[in-house]
Amino acid sequence: MKFEVIKQVAIIDASPVEVYEAYVDPKKHAAFTGDSATGTAKVGGKFAAGNGYISAKYLELEKGKRILHEWTTTEWPKGYPPSLVELILKPKGKKTELTMIHSKVPAEQAADYDQGWRDYYWEPMKKYFKKS
Repeated sequence: MKFEVIKQVAIIDASPVEVYEAYVDPKKHAAFTGDSATGTAKVGGKFAAGNGYISAKYLELEKGKRILHEWTTTEWPKGYPPSLVELILKPKGKKTELTMIHSKVPAEQAADYDQGWRDYYWEPMKKYFKKS
């Protein structure tokens, strides 16, 4: 098994608490991604996103500061453990600097997920907050 780490930084025109809520609240998550999302924002709580494509479990939550969760998809290679996604939210003026570190990513899928985070999360989230 070979793994890679994806690290990305996005500047979102919203407060860290607003970005946090958009990610963990299933209704807001669905609103910015355009796909269904379900789940409970509590440590140990499970969630699904992308119309069931993504399955995850929250490991640590610090409102407006940090989210850590396990993460897999329906295309996950058999036998691979879940990856880890950590989101670190820091105020940057009236905006948020979102740093995402996605570790334990199966190497053969890393390029797709790297682009997927940009296309299905950070760009839609930026548009979501411009409208609100």
